[in-house]
Amino acid sequence: MLIHPWDAATDATEWQEWLAAHDFGQLAVNGLAGEPPFVQPAHFLYDPSHGAHGEVLLHLARPNPLWRALEAVPQVTLSVVDDHAFIPGPWHAAPGDPPEHGTPTSYYAAVQLLGVAHVLDDPAQKADLLQRQLGHFQPDGGTAPVAPGREPFGRMLAGIRGVRIEVTEVRAKFKYDGNKPEEVQRRVTGLLADRAAPGDAAARAHQLRRLSAG
Repeated sequence: MLIHPWDAATDATEWQEWLAAHDFGQLAVNGLAGEPPFVQPAHFLYDPSHGAHGEVLLHLARPNPLWRALEAVPQVTLSVVDDHAFIPGPWHAAPGDPPEHGTPTSYYAAVQLLGVAHVLDDPAQKADLLQRQLGHFQPDGGTAPVAPGREPFGRMLAGIRGVRIEVTEVRAKFKYDGNKPEEVQRRVTGLLADRAAPGDAAARAHQLRRLSAG
């Protein structure tokens, strides 16, 4: 992912706060020889407190076809993209230029977590992983505890495998015209508010936030 200096996260807090509210992504696993990569959508838990760059926890069904590839090459990327909006060319024209000379572009936020995946098959480890995920996604409770040999979920543990990703690198990008004159950026924020299409409010909020921070 190309990250220009003006698109880079201002600090770790920016991307970590964004990622905390965007916990569904795509796990990319290298394919075996002659195979394309596997790309698996999944909910995940990112915990920044483990290791230098944090860890990711997720689980997948045992019949998933990616396991052989994951075990052969455990280096993976978890990609999360959201808050995207298409910006028409006329919105984007430089000050003083005709609107038709403006270049269309895309706005989006993206975080890529690169790391080494460890497959968890021990029932106790899988139960702990699931409890941690439940604590994140369902903090109000309402679901019975997950424990090996305990109903109703203990017998289901055999049907899944856990994945713990030791994150070794983070790539974060907030592409919201940080290199454009403030006049252009504020023109776009106003037009996003007027259009109010899906994603426009989030994209506008990012642009305004980064303008204020700059």
